Amino acid sequence: MRQIIFLLCFSVLFSFTKGIAQTYEELLVAVDSTELRIGEQINIRYQIKGDSLSQIQFAEQPNFAPFELLEDFPLDTLRSQAHYLFTKKYALIQFDSGTYWIPKQKILINGVGAISDSISIRVNTVLVDTLKQPLFDIKPLVAVKRGYKKLTQQILITVFGLILLILAVFLVLRVQKKLIEKRKELPPFDRALLELKALEEERPRLQEEYKSYYSKLTDVVRRYLEEEANITALESTSKELLKKLELLKDSGKLDLDGETLRSLKRVLEHADLVKFARSAPEFEVATNDRNLVEDVVIKTQEALPEPTQEEIEATAAYQKVLKKQKRQKQFKIAGFGTLGLILFAGLITVYIYGFGNVKDTLIQYPTKVMMNNKWVQSQYGTPALLLATPEVLVRAAETPKGTILFSAGDPLNSVYVQMSFIQQAPPEQGKEKSEEEQQQETQEIINKIIAGLEEDGAANMLINPDPFKTKDGSEVIQLSGTLDLLNPDGKERTRCRLRSIILPFEQVQVELRMLYAKDDRYGDKIEARIIESLEVLKEL
Repeated sequence: MRQIIFLLCFSVLFSFTKGIAQTYEELLVAVDSTELRIGEQINIRYQIKGDSLSQIQFAEQPNFAPFELLEDFPLDTLRSQAHYLFTKKYALIQFDSGTYWIPKQKILINGVGAISDSISIRVNTVLVDTLKQPLFDIKPLVAVKRGYKKLTQQILITVFGLILLILAVFLVLRVQKKLIEKRKELPPFDRALLELKALEEERPRLQEEYKSYYSKLTDVVRRYLEEEANITALESTSKELLKKLELLKDSGKLDLDGETLRSLKRVLEHADLVKFARSAPEFEVATNDRNLVEDVVIKTQEALPEPTQEEIEATAAYQKVLKKQKRQKQFKIAGFGTLGLILFAGLITVYIYGFGNVKDTLIQYPTKVMMNNKWVQSQYGTPALLLATPEVLVRAAETPKGTILFSAGDPLNSVYVQMSFIQQAPPEQGKEKSEEEQQQETQEIINKIIAGLEEDGAANMLINPDPFKTKDGSEVIQLSGTLDLLNPDGKERTRCRLRSIILPFEQVQVELRMLYAKDDRYGDKIEARIIESLEVLKEL
């Protein structure tokens, strides 16, 4: 019996082991190539043979170091006769030369972990043939002139933003001040009652609170008496104030009864004790004193004589004049403040960029605007020439036969740019020109250009040929100098600078011509930038 059980267990274990071994045998790994160049993509595929019930699970974040994972393709399932093929593909890359191993990957097949084989990959360097492809030195650093347009705009925007912020704060403060003034513009009697009403809601408990309470209470009655009875109450002691009221009563200018004066005297005495003797009365006493002050204000208002019409008009006119003067003063302060801020910002801008740059930016000097605007890079004619210009060159509608002309600008107001293509007779085959013939041909080209300028109205020309090399190192003809052009009014002439570059091809003569006023401050910069962009396109 024991032997039978042992044989059954051994059979089950052998079948299980065989199943695992079979699973491992059905996991295949393949790559496109075991050798590649630096930066070249390599694809690795994992293929598993199974049935429709097979469950295949790859790692969510596979590790292929030292290779970099470019792309993780989805699992592909293909039915082949009685079984299925599960294929997983990864795209890898490596940027260092050497021999590397694609590491083993763990794959779950029906819940059982299977380990793939590692593969050796050779990454080769890219060979450079220095004979067919010559090497050149690294180009030196080129000093680029700093453009101030963007920075100037940022400074101006910041300055205007600060000005708007200051104006907003000023308006808010002014509105708040007006609200306070409106409250103060209430008649003294109404304002006194309003302030006493506010004191009615206070509940003092400590001595400091009583001191603040009585200070406000006496200030209300003193301010009211000073404004309505014309008494210097705010600067007087309690005894001096009572003495002045008694004098007004005796003179008949203020018809107050004795009880009102005695009530006021009692309140002032309580206030002096609280403020100077640190007394703390009962809350009922403080409330009663507030009521007494209110009664004094009401009795004083009733005792005051009615103002005459002349007094009312004089007071209103005086208040109107004061308001006008105050408003003018506020406008002056705001105006001078804004002007000072603008001047300060202007001085900083001039200090950073220079007076000439700031002035030309503000007045929108034509060539400065042209230089700072977005340039257009385009190709013209045949053979194709690439050129960057402030404005796109427009092809002329009417030109002599065999001539194509592109131009833009005005030499008297900005920079004139012209590119012409003139058809030439093809040279005789098999015949080489001597040096003397080449010089004679070059001189003929220069004479034709000068004659053309004279036909266009140029005078007093001082033009000299100068050597010039294009970007590819070819030597071409260059003319530079000055000439006079007639102004539109037909009376005066403007001295202009001329720069002409002639590229003589076999069947066409190309000329790049630039004209601008001699005293223009930015013409030479625009000229240099245009010439720097000139390039003959050999391949399209």
